[in-house]
Amino acid sequence: MRRTGRRSFLGSLVAAPLAGGGVPFDDHGPLVIERRRAGKPRAGQVVAAIQPHVDDIPLFAAGTLFKLIEEGATAYMIRVTNDDMAGPGWYGETVSANERDQNAVSRVFGCRQTFDLNYNNHMMDNISRAELRARFIFLFRLLKVDIVISYDPWGRYEENPDHYVTAASVEAACWMAGGGKDYPEHFAAGLKPHAVREKYYFARFDQNVNRVVDIAPWVERKIDVNMENKAQGPAGETGARLRARLEKEGKRLPLLGGDDQTASRNYIREFVLARDRKIGAAYNLDYAEQFHYIAVEPNAVEEYIRRKAVER
Repeated sequence: MRRTGRRSFLGSLVAAPLAGGGVPFDDHGPLVIERRRAGKPRAGQVVAAIQPHVDDIPLFAAGTLFKLIEEGATAYMIRVTNDDMAGPGWYGETVSANERDQNAVSRVFGCRQTFDLNYNNHMMDNISRAELRARFIFLFRLLKVDIVISYDPWGRYEENPDHYVTAASVEAACWMAGGGKDYPEHFAAGLKPHAVREKYYFARFDQNVNRVVDIAPWVERKIDVNMENKAQGPAGETGARLRARLEKEGKRLPLLGGDDQTASRNYIREFVLARDRKIGAAYNLDYAEQFHYIAVEPNAVEEYIRRKAVER
């Protein structure tokens, strides 16, 4: 269900009526359709794309990450697990295949650096959340992260523990990274408090949506990055494999064209991006990604001083 709130938005973002109606739900802002912006409005900002698995950001938020990078943000990729439960061969082969994919995905996005935290896939409900939170806090302070893209800690019906443990740890770390007493050893090492200011949270299932990003300008780039997820589906080389299977059966799908590259790209466009078309259709867009978006408000007193203070 999509719901609306009560805050205006900034810049060239376009507020939209809620498709199908809705009811107020919180203070995180009204439904906003975010579109392409000219220039580099995010120059100097840092975005951390945080995914439990190598295919999460490519599937749910690739267009948005490309948009933020185009607008001038510097991107870092953080993968939380080693993906040892999703891919070909023995466990070691699976881990290696997914690591190659992760490096390729980061390269296509143009990320400055990738961090692999290497927790076991599907087992994150058995780890220390305080440890994971501390690792995120360290990275947020080290990289001076302004924006995160990750799973929604309030997304409903999520069954994968890697997703909900990552989401909860990210949310807490975004706040705690700005404190002046948590983990003083960071300050002894030269780091400073640094709270994350904007959060784009996606979900596989139901969530409160207040931000819809028009990703039509980056659809081909989203296909590019999903092509690199070869170890696990549904993207990667699935189209090429389907084309080969149909050939053995004496069949052909015109959608898949006459070569493997075309087959895989068209498979991703038709089936993997079906969710993006469905989201977009609700807002008269060709393709869109949706989020629960949270922006941390500036300190009210300091903002008032900035606007009202006069020289003595």
